[in-house]
Amino acid sequence: MNLTSIRVNPGQSVLIGSGPGSDGGCLEVIEGMARVYCPCPETQGMTLAFLQAGDQLRTERLCSEGVCVEALTPLCFRSDATPIEGQGYDSVNEWTLQLLRIRHLGSAEQRLHAVLALLVERLGRRCGDWCDLPFRLTHERIAELIGTTRVTTTRLLSRIRSSRLIEVPSGEPGLRVAPKLLEGAPLGAG
Repeated sequence: MNLTSIRVNPGQSVLIGSGPGSDGGCLEVIEGMARVYCPCPETQGMTLAFLQAGDQLRTERLCSEGVCVEALTPLCFRSDATPIEGQGYDSVNEWTLQLLRIRHLGSAEQRLHAVLALLVERLGRRCGDWCDLPFRLTHERIAELIGTTRVTTTRLLSRIRSSRLIEVPSGEPGLRVAPKLLEGAPLGAG
């Protein structure tokens, strides 16, 4: 079944099927930002990628369980897009590679530093003295991204916040990251 566009509110997820019975199509983000994750119980919601406007997800390349697309900001996507050919890696492959590289850094602090730099570089924007990321991730989700516990992630984020390198503005959906934190990030950006 092809739909013109699908709107998803932040925090909600949509399962995109694959394997027998799926149409092998292509999803394209029209507006907003999303997290793509594996729905398999064995992987416990492992993040594969983040998508933004213009990014595509080729559904014929998914595992038999499909993938879930979680809206991080108000999201609109179409499920009947025509795949763009000849651009090397697709968005999901690029993100998966970068996240895998981060997971192999030596310390949790290095991994957190690298994931924040990657998110800001790919999905954020410079705004005055800060870099704004238009969404927040839970400490549990960040822990999953960097391969550590939620408790360790909370401790590391608290240290960064007390150093005034991250701000979480109340009443706003995003967070602010100081450029100083991003300088010299392990693996560089992207």
